[in-house]
Amino acid sequence: MDARHKAGHDDAWVYLMTTRQRASQTSLFAAAGLDRDAPRPLADKLRPQALADVVGQDHLLGTDGALTRMLETRSLGSLVFWGPPGTGKTTVARLLAHATELYFEQISAIFSGVADLKKVFDAARARREMGQGTLLFVDEIHRFNRAQQDSFLPVMEAGTIVLVGATTENPSFELIAPLLSRARVLVFKSLDEPAIEKLLARAEAIESRKLPLEDYARASLIRMADGDGRAALTLAEEVWRAARAGETFDAAALQEVVQRRAPIYDKKQDGHYNLISALHKSVRGSDPDAALYYLARMLDAGEDPLYLARRIVRMAVEDIGLADPQALVVANAAKEAYDFLGSPEGELAIA
Repeated sequence: MDARHKAGHDDAWVYLMTTRQRASQTSLFAAAGLDRDAPRPLADKLRPQALADVVGQDHLLGTDGALTRMLETRSLGSLVFWGPPGTGKTTVARLLAHATELYFEQISAIFSGVADLKKVFDAARARREMGQGTLLFVDEIHRFNRAQQDSFLPVMEAGTIVLVGATTENPSFELIAPLLSRARVLVFKSLDEPAIEKLLARAEAIESRKLPLEDYARASLIRMADGDGRAALTLAEEVWRAARAGETFDAAALQEVVQRRAPIYDKKQDGHYNLISALHKSVRGSDPDAALYYLARMLDAGEDPLYLARRIVRMAVEDIGLADPQALVVANAAKEAYDFLGSPEGELAIA
């Protein structure tokens, strides 16, 4: 063994023993019950302890789900979890490591560089020499640049790690092709209303109290969460904090208490393209209510009204065309009206 290789091997053992020592200290404190009185967010209290407890991802964890079939073979390949926030990506990764008896190592692409990755890879090699596999969970994996993503390829190829990356962005655009060819992309869906209702029921059970909300206010809170389980539990916490003894909130009072939740939207990434696509399809499907909903949602989130006006002109040409030759005239007139009036009055012309 040359000096350079020996030094790297020694560094890996130091890193491995340090992480083991930290884990041992953490478990000793937890065993003594010292962490029970520490404040914890409701979302952390309700973190599932088994894959069967994860809600809203039946296409992955149901009887015939993709992950269920993998676990039946007791083997796991590298994966990329793609989905919006609050859908259980981190939790599922932890539970997969437990189910397959792999050591769980978590890093974030925001705070990690090549040097950090090298330490993690060396420690995984050291574990492998002792017969222990490693599941490396990388949060926000799309934030790694091409060179950093390249560094995963040899350890994935050799089986040193099982990579599970989580991303809110389209992997086809954000991850390099060689990495995608070595991993399977699994889509996590936004939680539907029944799934969020299950989370709220669990929260009420663990807190031993009902949410002080009328039925319509409860439905309104579920809609505010917008498919984000973590957001739903955070909103529930805010309601409990705000409620006085014996007080019950209606929908209007709920709006006052939680104010409003910022809509999930970004002007240049998936949220933007998903909503403009939904607006196009609503017009194409002759659904004026849906079209107005998506238009209002984008305006409410801060989209440039002129961008929307240009897209509506495009719809008049592509989707309506000769079915109503005046549609292009009206769309252009709406754009000119917005140019002349500005917001908010000009937005009425676009609508």
